[in-house]
Amino acid sequence: MNPRTLPLLLLTLLLPLAARAAEDLVVADFEGESYGAWKVTGDAFGAAPAPGTLPGQMPVDGFNGKGLVNSFNKGDDATGSLTSPPFRIQRKYLAFLIGGGRNESRLTFQLWVDGKPVRSATGPNSQSGGSESLVQESWDVSEFDRRMAALRIVDDAQGGWGHLNVDHIVQTDRKPAGPRKDVTRTLKARRPYLQIPIKNGAPKRVLTLFVNGQRIVRNDVELAPGTPDWWAVMDIGAWKGKELVLQVDTLPVESQGLDLIYESSVPADQGPLYKEPLRGQIHFSPKRGWNNDPNGMVYYNGEYHLFFQHNPYGWGWGNMHWGHAVSRDLVHWKELGDVLLPDDFGPMFSGSAVVDWKNTSGLGKEGRPPMVLIYTAAGNPTVQCIASSTDGRNFTKYSGNPVLKQITDGNRDPKVMWHEPTQRWVMVLYVELPNRGHTIHFFTSPNLKDWTLASIADGLPKSNYLFECPDFFELPVDGTSDQRRWVLLGANSEYAIGTFDGTRFTPEQSRLPGHRGQGFYAPQTFSDIRAEDGRRIQIGWFQTETKGMSFNQSMTVPIELRLGSTASGPRMTFTPVRELEGLRARTFQADGRTLHAGDSNPFAKVRGDALELRADFEPGSAREVVFRVRGATVVYDVAKEELVVDGHKAPAPLREGRQAITIYADRTGLEVFASGGLTYVPKPFQPRAEDQSVEVDVKGGSAVFRTLRAYPLRSIWKGSR
Repeated sequence: MNPRTLPLLLLTLLLPLAARAAEDLVVADFEGESYGAWKVTGDAFGAAPAPGTLPGQMPVDGFNGKGLVNSFNKGDDATGSLTSPPFRIQRKYLAFLIGGGRNESRLTFQLWVDGKPVRSATGPNSQSGGSESLVQESWDVSEFDRRMAALRIVDDAQGGWGHLNVDHIVQTDRKPAGPRKDVTRTLKARRPYLQIPIKNGAPKRVLTLFVNGQRIVRNDVELAPGTPDWWAVMDIGAWKGKELVLQVDTLPVESQGLDLIYESSVPADQGPLYKEPLRGQIHFSPKRGWNNDPNGMVYYNGEYHLFFQHNPYGWGWGNMHWGHAVSRDLVHWKELGDVLLPDDFGPMFSGSAVVDWKNTSGLGKEGRPPMVLIYTAAGNPTVQCIASSTDGRNFTKYSGNPVLKQITDGNRDPKVMWHEPTQRWVMVLYVELPNRGHTIHFFTSPNLKDWTLASIADGLPKSNYLFECPDFFELPVDGTSDQRRWVLLGANSEYAIGTFDGTRFTPEQSRLPGHRGQGFYAPQTFSDIRAEDGRRIQIGWFQTETKGMSFNQSMTVPIELRLGSTASGPRMTFTPVRELEGLRARTFQADGRTLHAGDSNPFAKVRGDALELRADFEPGSAREVVFRVRGATVVYDVAKEELVVDGHKAPAPLREGRQAITIYADRTGLEVFASGGLTYVPKPFQPRAEDQSVEVDVKGGSAVFRTLRAYPLRSIWKGSR
């Protein structure tokens, strides 16, 4: 053999060995039916790897294969640990996927060497919102080469984001291409808006805005890595000429999301606003982003103010701001922009608003009583705060916040009202208590700033139905001023009726059904309605999903609440407000008609994108009276005295042998009222765009219609038609 060829031959023989030595070593992939030799303590991790998302958890993604470590077993309050068997460190890096909550001391993934932790990692989420996505992380462990080690996953955290997700732990000599951390971009504010690219369903990134070095707001944003689905708008007009720094917590190497953000003089063109295919034409929805609970509904300076839970930077829930819209007629709304932004106290959860006519808070000016917003700041701790305005447009958070400290981490959604007999403010607050579950706490205050616990709602043997977003108000029974009752309402609209002395609510009847439909939640009523009006008007969150749009969800039509006598006692009734009649574009009338089975449709010529249908009839010999509106079927079953709305059943008793039904149909849903308002059935529903028909039919006999009318409705949006 030529001596000169020996080194080359040895190199050829050794290269495969070197390549084999550099292969990744899987420490754990969590694909088995158990944890194997890993030691489990507590309840948080269960007996085996999780198959992805666990019950009650937001969708989990970004893990490998079919299983992962997920300490959300039994919820966020479960605790425990998971410890690996010993293994030898044989590569330069230890790579892993991690997600879930952020708590450096109580929620950690640890590497132990020689009996002590030498590396530690935690999840990305410390506030409400966020994402369950796992991301790539790694440690340089070269200094521990050939040493024995163990891994320990610890969940000693409780409350929101009290869990950790871990998967695919690998030893490798190649540093994984993990995300860039705390990526920044600096610009000077020259125009009033920032346009932020959004990709629906993309992993959420924490986008923080700093102005002259001061943190202004942080948001969890589905930042588009490339071409966006839509553009979110951030108003930066208040900082014109100042230096802005945008920071993203983690950003994949290939993402262009931060670079795509740009300034503009007007909001980005999203197409014809309010003419989008799934935009409700008689239901309020925000221009862009997600909405849920109505908040702070109040009448002030000649306007109805509707605040609402709003995520301006995502199609799904998160980044809770208070959006703001106003109306002079309860029907046509103008969105003004967000007034409460997340701050150091946390995201802005639900609450209420009042007019402080006597300026007990000292937040008003001469001749200008303040509007005061009372809200939950859902950070850690979760506290109650206030903000005020003397013009209904510009709001200032109170410098002495919080006005009520945390009771438990499950305290939220303050509803405040003035109690005239005791000359005090009353706050009704949802509080989840250990070993007692859902409770309603009553607080009183002379000035909206200093609150004293007055009572905890008792006498409610089934009080667990009063879950979050309470409302509390007084109504006359049958319109009689000398017979009045207080109504305590929960988020699902079930309610109790009783008396209130300014300190304690004494229920007379509990767990009474509110709405009878689907997709209705967290309703609230307006405070400070004009005295000459005296109505109690409610709006609820209408859970109308609008996939493919730049907005998501909406509000119900405004509804007047009354208390009416029944054989079982006073009951709440639901009636669409009279102002909606102003939307009627045409009237199709078939009053005084008897319809038989097989008769022709009296509304064959009716067409409408949004429609109102009213019928008052005696069922006679009919088995069913059937209404079809834009493809949805509403059936009244005479024998069962039951309403079936697009397949959903609800009791609807005859009243003096008659039934009165009102139907509102829109691009995203139905709202049906029957039995003198005792039955209210909201139902999310998306009709086919081409089906704008109305039909009335009778099955098995005949029915006499005293009133039978159909109205195509105009849009509530200015310039949309």
